[in-house]
Amino acid sequence: MGSTAGTKRERLTRTLTFWLRPAFALRVVNRFQKIVGFDRSMALASSALTALIPLAVLGGAFLSSFVDYDAAERIIRRYGLTGKGADAVNSLLSPAEGTGVSVSALGVVFLTISALSFARAAQRLFEQTWELKPLSVRNTRNGLMWILALGAYAAVTGWLQAFLGGDRLGLAATLCEAPLTAAFLLWSGRVLSAKRIDWLSLLPFGVIGAALTAAYSLGATVYLPGLFNSYTERFGAFGAVFAMISALFSAMLVIVASAALGREVHEELTRIREGDRPSDHEVRQQWDTIVEQARSRWRTAREQVSHRRSKDRDHP
Repeated sequence: MGSTAGTKRERLTRTLTFWLRPAFALRVVNRFQKIVGFDRSMALASSALTALIPLAVLGGAFLSSFVDYDAAERIIRRYGLTGKGADAVNSLLSPAEGTGVSVSALGVVFLTISALSFARAAQRLFEQTWELKPLSVRNTRNGLMWILALGAYAAVTGWLQAFLGGDRLGLAATLCEAPLTAAFLLWSGRVLSAKRIDWLSLLPFGVIGAALTAAYSLGATVYLPGLFNSYTERFGAFGAVFAMISALFSAMLVIVASAALGREVHEELTRIREGDRPSDHEVRQQWDTIVEQARSRWRTAREQVSHRRSKDRDHP
């Protein structure tokens, strides 16, 4: 009986503290590097920009026929944009006055291809992170389903921001969005992987992704207005595009990092449940190695600074 209680306490302790082990942090970093995290984030951001701006313009024009909806105005209010930043977003996402929005057959084809390209970029994220065989265009039906669900998710979160985002940071709306974001991320991994990843494996990703996305949303409320104004002052209306790609890159980096972290959290929790644990000596060695590496780099940095100072004194 005592042995069983001791084992449960040990597992609970490991479950609560595994993230403190340097080996776990190194596995997360290695996973991020393995999926080429920064390149993957930029690919997702570029695909999102190509797909979402035309869809936002068309979706806003379509919804405005039934309800009072303006995509540009929603973004301006959400992030408190003013001045040239607000003007640039308005000119980018709003059709010219006195004109309607119509789409040709070629435009429909382009929008479909760009939307599917974004879906496949997200699909590759899950395939690489969970080491699955690529499906490419064979998963097109699920990609289309995901795009429609993404539009619904954007509409609901936009509605939450409109009705609950009264405070400067939009904290109430962000907190209400978090469970919805977690559910959408879980469902996204399931659908885009063609159900090859089970719900339990995706759960850490969904929870971590929702938490980090909420933190990013609060931070973006603070820094995006300055970013938009800075870029538009330097580049005009094109500055809004640069600001959007920067914001999208940051958002996609959050998702990619959440996928890498979520995969490793699930793997670590599985090892804990199975009773696989490193010895205390191994954990101590890991920390000793990290500390020694930090001290070595600090000594090297000090020596380099000292060497430069001595050269400056010798050659004034």
